Amino acid sequence: MQLSIPLARALTLGLLACAAAPALAALPQPVRAMIDAAIATGDETKVRTVLELARATNPSDAAEVNAIEAEYDIILARIAEAEAAAEQEAIRTSGLLENWSGKGELGAFQSTGNADNVGITAGLGLVREGINWRHKLSGRADYQESEGVVTREQYLAAYEPNYKLSDRLYAYGLAQYERDRFQGFSARYSASGGLGYDVLTGESMTLSVKAGPAWRRTELVGGASSSSFAGLAAADFDWKLAETISLTQDASALVQSGSSTFISDTGLVAKLSGKVSVRLSYTLEHDTAPPQGAVKTDTLSRVTLIYDF
Repeated sequence: MQLSIPLARALTLGLLACAAAPALAALPQPVRAMIDAAIATGDETKVRTVLELARATNPSDAAEVNAIEAEYDIILARIAEAEAAAEQEAIRTSGLLENWSGKGELGAFQSTGNADNVGITAGLGLVREGINWRHKLSGRADYQESEGVVTREQYLAAYEPNYKLSDRLYAYGLAQYERDRFQGFSARYSASGGLGYDVLTGESMTLSVKAGPAWRRTELVGGASSSSFAGLAAADFDWKLAETISLTQDASALVQSGSSTFISDTGLVAKLSGKVSVRLSYTLEHDTAPPQGAVKTDTLSRVTLIYDF
C-alpha cells in the first residue's frame, strides 16, 4: 500500500504522539527515528520491514514496537475508510461525462502489386463504474476493398447497463445494432435483459457469464424483414498470462427459431509501453440459417493497436 505524502504525514504525527506515552519511552531514540522515517515515506512494505527489524534487534522492546504497529494499523484503517467514503461521494456527485474509462483499437493494411487491397478495422469500448450501476458502450467497424471492390463492410454498436445486485451478481440490459450487407442483412437489432454473474474476480483471471431472453429484428438486403424472440447466453474471460501478455475470450450465443447466431472472439494482447498494446485476434461468427447467398460461417483475423484511457 503506497500512501500519499499528506496521509504519510498524518500517520507520522499520530505515531509520534504515541511515542510520548510512558509505555513507549524505553524504545531507543535512533530506532524510533528509523521507524518514523519509514512511516514518512508512505510505503507500507517498508514500514513493516523496519518494524520487523526493530523487533529483531531490540527484543526487550518488542512490546513497544508492537504498540506502534497496532497504532499504525488503526490509522491505516481509518485512512482507508475515509478514502472509500471520499471515492463514493465523488462517484455520486460526478457528471454524466465523468468516470469513463476504456480502450480504442485501430488496425489497417494496404497491399499493391498483383492485387490492390486496402482494409481498416477499428473498435471502441467504454465503461463507467458507479456505486450500483455499470454502463458499457462498444462499437466496431470492419471495411475492406479488393481491386476497388468492397469485400467487407461490417458495423456493430452496443449499449449494456448493469445493476449490481451483490458483489458478483448483477442484472443486465442490452441494446445492439449490426449491419453486414455481405451476410445478407442491412440492419439487425437486438434487445435482451437478464442476469449476470462474475464467476472469477482475481487479479490474473476473470470470468463473467450472463443469460436472459432476447428479441431480434432482422432487415434483409432484399427488403424483407423478420422479428422473433430468442435466448441469449454470453461469457467474457480474461487471463493475464504474464506481466505484459493477456489472453481474452468472448463468446455468445443467440438462439431462436430460424437463424441462430454463435460468435467466438479469441485474442492475445501484448503490452508495448504504458497505455499502448498490440492485439492479435480471431473472430468466428456462425449463423445456422443465413439469408440466401450468404455463407454460414464468417471468420476474421485482426492485428490492432490498443490505447487504454
